[in-house]
Amino acid sequence: MPNAYLQNYPHLCAPLTLGKLTLRSRMCSAPMGFPDLTEDGCLTEGAIAFYENRARGGAAIVTVSEGCVDYAHGKGHGRLINLQNPGVLAGLTNAARAIRRHGAAASIELNHAGMLSAFDAPAGAAGDGNVRYGPVDALMPNGTVVRGMTKAMIREAVTLFQCGAALVKRAGFDMLMLHAGHGWLLHQFLSPRTNTRTDEYGGSLPNRARLTLEVLDAIREAVGRDFPIELRFSAMELGEGGMTLESAVEFAKLIQDKVQILHVSAGNDADFGVTHPPMFSKAGCNVKYAAEIKKHVHIPVATVGALGDPELMEEILSTGKADLVCMARALLADPELPKKVEQNRTEEIIPCMRCFMCHAERMLTQTRICALNPEIGREAEARSTPPARQRRRVLVAGGGPGGMQAALTAARRGHRVLLCEKGPRLGGMLLSEEGIPFKKPLERYVEVMSRLLAREGVEIRLNTAVTPAFVAEEAPEALLAAIGAEPLFPPIPGIHRENVIPGTEISRRLAEIGPRVVVLGGGLTGCESALFLAGEGREVTVVQRSALAKDANPRHRPELLRRLEASVKLRAGYTALAVTEEGLLCRSPEGTEELLEADTVICAAGLRPLASERDALRGTAPIVEIIGDCDRPGLIRDAVFRGHHAALDL
Repeated sequence: MPNAYLQNYPHLCAPLTLGKLTLRSRMCSAPMGFPDLTEDGCLTEGAIAFYENRARGGAAIVTVSEGCVDYAHGKGHGRLINLQNPGVLAGLTNAARAIRRHGAAASIELNHAGMLSAFDAPAGAAGDGNVRYGPVDALMPNGTVVRGMTKAMIREAVTLFQCGAALVKRAGFDMLMLHAGHGWLLHQFLSPRTNTRTDEYGGSLPNRARLTLEVLDAIREAVGRDFPIELRFSAMELGEGGMTLESAVEFAKLIQDKVQILHVSAGNDADFGVTHPPMFSKAGCNVKYAAEIKKHVHIPVATVGALGDPELMEEILSTGKADLVCMARALLADPELPKKVEQNRTEEIIPCMRCFMCHAERMLTQTRICALNPEIGREAEARSTPPARQRRRVLVAGGGPGGMQAALTAARRGHRVLLCEKGPRLGGMLLSEEGIPFKKPLERYVEVMSRLLAREGVEIRLNTAVTPAFVAEEAPEALLAAIGAEPLFPPIPGIHRENVIPGTEISRRLAEIGPRVVVLGGGLTGCESALFLAGEGREVTVVQRSALAKDANPRHRPELLRRLEASVKLRAGYTALAVTEEGLLCRSPEGTEELLEADTVICAAGLRPLASERDALRGTAPIVEIIGDCDRPGLIRDAVFRGHHAALDL
């Protein structure tokens, strides 16, 4: 009989054999660290659950990140896995077992930060005082002293990589990834920008590659010929003097017989928007580098960067641009993405919106979270969440992100859920961002959540406002109120003129917006709106009393500001005085009045909770929980997290 369940994405779902190891598919979990480790660099139960979650979701390879081979002088972040700690073995073993028991290949990334050691850790937290070691003597912009490595130090580094490889094989990993990109030590030697040595480790490409080749030979000696090695490297660097695609091709030829997979990335430590493409970049923007490398080598090539769309990934493989696709952020938003592809359930995939919340939280709090997935960072806890002890009738008021997540979580726990939305569609404030190209994943998110709610049996009533009388009629045992907020208008003359449009209505009223626009409010929403309108051909000025986009996370903000500076007039430190027929009258930082001429003024001054409607719902049911913007306007993350946990608390 023919196969009854053929996959819609045959190339993504095809197995791949690497010697004695066969991968279940071509979809891999790229290394993304879980920073909640012990102080001495051992894996915690939470870290192990984090990686197991991706294996359970169907990834063919799950790569643990980052295994530091030199914890004293090579630790690139505040807290990494310490491969020199004798106590690390048990955690590594448990992690490898947790990954393998779900049918995934367990891999781990081996790395040395070189002159970037403890780069984003407090001064003196690691390393030898403030001295770091790299290819040559240097002084970094932050004042850190870099000493060129002697040949004895180079030999020691090779030995440390070898010892780390032997350890992870002993722990039960199926393979390993050697990191030679993104500005870390091996990349520092490869790049002519950072390696100006004149001995056998500098100069020509074969000389600059010598350290990587020696490390590979030492690792092979430690792990044997049947243990797959994946090498990650950057195929280009921005600016002058760095690695070029042409030199990357030659490097790939040099090493292809020493590894089983070439993992092609891009950029260095200064090119964060290249190594981790933001929401403004095209999906799969770095695939072109892997595609070029693949033309010149005879081993499998993996590609990475802004991937997660099954249609795009299938096209990449079917047209021969790469042999494997690697995802990191996409598997935070939905760890089950590979399994959903295999099972032809792609309409249920929660998309990554590339907001950098996951990266920013690691910087700010040493935790890992996702704006759209409230279980990321608490996988161990989520795995044991029990069904509801008492099945209740639950009414959710409001179909924005908080309300949708509350309804979904409550239904999954066994409650009978009614979700009411006063408007004609689910989505809440997310609908105000429809039509913005770099916010397209949020449209997909609303569509997917609608399907998941229906699948879980949630009754959805649109065009239905929840009032105290409605609650009394429905008599729920629990009310989760997520009724949202409304635009906030500053108390200045003319703010309600016809030439003023709330920032929440830009998409719906785009045709009404004139060629010259002033955006009043330079927070995250106002700045993103300005960038969108500039892309639509408008001449845009942003006015903000304080710093621009200061509510954006520290990874997203630099990318946003860089694009704004190239396309929008920015007026930080300006105070709005009045809206006139000619535009917006302001006071400049110098105290002078200045008219910013505009056909349309966009008011993006923030939101305020629907307080009276919210307060009227208090006490209308035995259990009442307030969720999202109607409590306190915030980010989508705040609404999703609160909705999820309000439902868990029932």
